[in-house]
Amino acid sequence: MITGRPKSTLTLTDEERTQLRSSAHSRTLPHNLVCRAKLVLWAAEGDSNTRIARRLRWTNATVGKWRQRFVGHRLAGLYDELRPGRPRSIGDEQIAGLLKRTLSHKPAAGTHWTVRLAAQASGLSKSTVHRVFQAFALQPHRTRSFKLSTDPFFIEKVRDIVGLYLNPPDHALVLCVDEKSQIQALNRTQPLLPMGLGYVEGVTHDYVRHGTTTLFAALDIATGTVFTECKPRHRHQEFLAFLRRLDACIPPELDVHLIVDNYATHKHPKVRTWLVQRPRYHIHYTPTYSSWLNQVERWFALITQRAIRRGSFRSVQELVQKIDTFVQHYNRCSRPFAWTATADSILEKLARLCSRISGTLH
Repeated sequence: MITGRPKSTLTLTDEERTQLRSSAHSRTLPHNLVCRAKLVLWAAEGDSNTRIARRLRWTNATVGKWRQRFVGHRLAGLYDELRPGRPRSIGDEQIAGLLKRTLSHKPAAGTHWTVRLAAQASGLSKSTVHRVFQAFALQPHRTRSFKLSTDPFFIEKVRDIVGLYLNPPDHALVLCVDEKSQIQALNRTQPLLPMGLGYVEGVTHDYVRHGTTTLFAALDIATGTVFTECKPRHRHQEFLAFLRRLDACIPPELDVHLIVDNYATHKHPKVRTWLVQRPRYHIHYTPTYSSWLNQVERWFALITQRAIRRGSFRSVQELVQKIDTFVQHYNRCSRPFAWTATADSILEKLARLCSRISGTLH
């Protein structure tokens, strides 16, 4: 009995079978490619074209086409061929001129290029300029700030502080200490508009000032807990009082390593004298312009985002109460920050930055 045109034998190697199974179960590949992989696997198991067409809801001709494509070209045959389209209307020289102008020159009436300005200067459409900027990851509207330290002992201090983070000493407490000064108790002049479905919370842009407070904080890098105290000012007297309260809470058998910045309050003679009189205290100063080395700065960003910036406070006392409430809730489920950067990786990154800067000098 004649059953139709004889089919080419379809056999798979182990590597092909593995790749086809991976494609057939993929959730990220195009749907057509997933179906073609299933087609080949079913055909290799002996299924007929009619049965495969019924399972995929394709025509028999389509199944036969892709079966033959695989027999002739193997895995590469399952991919669509390139289709001709409209020829390019923008040449490489025009794109190169746009990129060179954007990277090498500034617009006459501004500090940076926009899509519209670049389109006017190059004679291209705004959509074309936008596509070129996206293709080459060119973002003239954005900047990234930086500040190089001028500390002559920068390398030594980086290795010292990063060493405390990655390999803290035994029987010792490592605390990142700093103060967030001049936190304003701002009271919005009108009530907040609550958030709803389709629109965000509404906040008035004007406010009434009701005074300021200074938040002193010590972050334990091992547990992530924070010891805080709010004071009206941030002189050396307040810093010393904070250290005394901190000292009363630390078991006497532990050494204490304090990581602080170079603010004058932290280097006041009375503060130095207090530390010298207590040999278990070891102070580590971050390099100049390197507050990012102090982990408590990251915690200050958290409390600013979650409790201060969008708050409305009728008095300094209300602000202080809000800060204390946030700290209590934070310490109940605190986790240490995961510091992964080594001293060598930090220094290598700065070396690359210095190399880029030196390359821009003429």
